[in-house]
Amino acid sequence: MNAALLIDFGSTYTKVRAVDLDAREIAATAQGPSTVTTDVNIGLDAALGALKGRLGDLPRFRYRLAASSAAGGLRMVTIGLVRELTAQAAREAALGAGAKLVGCFAYRLTRGDVARIIDLEPDIVLLCGGTDGGDSAVILHNARALARSALDRPIVVAGNRDAAEEIAEVLAAARKPHVVADNVMPELNVLRTEGAREAIRGVFIRRIVHAKGVDRARERLDVLMPTPAAVLDAAELLANGVQGGDGLGELLVVDPGGATTDVHSICAGAPSVDGVVQQGMPEPFAKRTVEGDLGMRHNAASIVEACGAARIAVEARITQSLLEALLARIAADAGRLPESDEDVRLDLALARAAVGLAVKRHAGTREIAYTALGPVQVQRGKDLSRVRTLIGTGGVIAASAAPEAILRAALADPAEPASLRPKAPEWRIDRDYALFACGLLARVERRAAYELAMATLSGPSGERQRESCTACRPSSGR
Repeated sequence: MNAALLIDFGSTYTKVRAVDLDAREIAATAQGPSTVTTDVNIGLDAALGALKGRLGDLPRFRYRLAASSAAGGLRMVTIGLVRELTAQAAREAALGAGAKLVGCFAYRLTRGDVARIIDLEPDIVLLCGGTDGGDSAVILHNARALARSALDRPIVVAGNRDAAEEIAEVLAAARKPHVVADNVMPELNVLRTEGAREAIRGVFIRRIVHAKGVDRARERLDVLMPTPAAVLDAAELLANGVQGGDGLGELLVVDPGGATTDVHSICAGAPSVDGVVQQGMPEPFAKRTVEGDLGMRHNAASIVEACGAARIAVEARITQSLLEALLARIAADAGRLPESDEDVRLDLALARAAVGLAVKRHAGTREIAYTALGPVQVQRGKDLSRVRTLIGTGGVIAASAAPEAILRAALADPAEPASLRPKAPEWRIDRDYALFACGLLARVERRAAYELAMATLSGPSGERQRESCTACRPSSGR
């Protein structure tokens, strides 16, 4: 078999996928425990042992590609000049690189701010501020404040290019690990996060995998990147397609997980109604948001608190006293899988609530603003109403007997006309949890990754949605 091995070192499980590159299909899947706190090779070997049992024998893999969200993912703090501008640009760059944002600071850092940053224990600090040729005093002040501090984490500098060399000298003199990237906002209201994203991923590979313990398996891998970044790459690939495959166009990916619920949108998000004025920061075409309070296991109680216990109990068809008991069991064992019918119904209710809230936060809003010239319709954020495809991924969606019920929670609600959520998209389900694998594979074989993604996605009924793409097919002699 001409095969690739795709690995996801998760917080609970190490998941492996064997892909037949010629057939463009998943040959087998398996998983083992995530043993990050001891030796990741133990969990990886367990997963590979299970994979061997399914295949009969392990092929000689052409690629061994891995992603990791283990030990809480990539924790990041961003620092910008003005919260509404460069701090927001820094946030978009961090999330697009697969990070979990744990703090966002703006203006001149105080001693208290620096102490707070250290207390947050980020894996990386993203330092931004000022357009190219604009204000450099604030970012220089912040660089010096970090240089004087006890912070020992890598710093990615992605601000005013005129100050970049001096900042590098300040950080180097203080022996602070750092890397300089392109400005995330080179001009006012112009967002360019690609350079910072790649710099963050580079730091992740060189340093963070050591802190997470994943480097114990590094010599067995060809590529390593944050799992959310791999999913975002897969979403972009599906939306844009490849030569010979047009792609799905504008799309939304929802991923309710154990610790967070992630949402990825690949679209411009421009107003869909004439006469609407767009305000605020420009939105990235490929956007990711992370809702840290909407985890199916680690934050199940937070979901219930946000939506109301009465509503969750009604949707799960259980009493509120039973709801409290089930939440206590989840809190005691975050790796616990549903066992009873009540467990399954509660998972469905939690997933619907998490997806609904996460997509509402990700989507833009449209409302009336009153000006001297009269009322004006104003849009903030992305208009997702015309998104063509809604993709559901993650364990709870893949395992659900009714994934359409979960995805329906992401749709526009007539009772909330200000929220610009999707109106009538087609639904696709990542039942094999293969999007991360496709994002990884795209790093080495984009056409194979695209065809694999199209082949593995199914409709809510379970029917595969394989697309004919003869230009993408490998030759018979391959």
